[in-house]
Amino acid sequence: MPKTKHKPAKKPTVVDNRRAHFDYTLSENLTAGLVLSGKQVRAVRDNRVQLKGAYVVVRNGELWLQNASFSLKNGGHDGESVIDTSPIKLLVKKKQLQELASARTAGYTIVPTKLFAARRFVKVEIALGKGKKSYDKRETIKRRDSDREARRAIKGAR
Repeated sequence: MPKTKHKPAKKPTVVDNRRAHFDYTLSENLTAGLVLSGKQVRAVRDNRVQLKGAYVVVRNGELWLQNASFSLKNGGHDGESVIDTSPIKLLVKKKQLQELASARTAGYTIVPTKLFAARRFVKVEIALGKGKKSYDKRETIKRRDSDREARRAIKGAR
């Protein structure tokens, strides 16, 4: 029986928006599909995407991802790349869209938290977020520093 060559299992590409966790108090999560061009899909698979400062808007009964940066490679030999921040349409069901639109009018912001390429599809995880005040952000920083110090103390005691 001939041996078959197996491709090594490739880790799914994940781009995390860490800034969203700092700037917003996040609640409900939802996974949505994206309508991308071929160059944008290649950028996602090569981890050349940035979600910092990105947000989602409801326009004409559709969800759009705004301000996400895709670093697209030009076809030339010099290896130049172009940053594409054009709006990208998100694919969700009507009921989910209505829930997001009603939450948007209630004062929530829709922020992308993760972008991942699972098998053939590129998906984005979006969440409803309430903006944090500056004193909440300072409290988050203090808590993170105290946790870090506690871990160092425990590690040093061993």
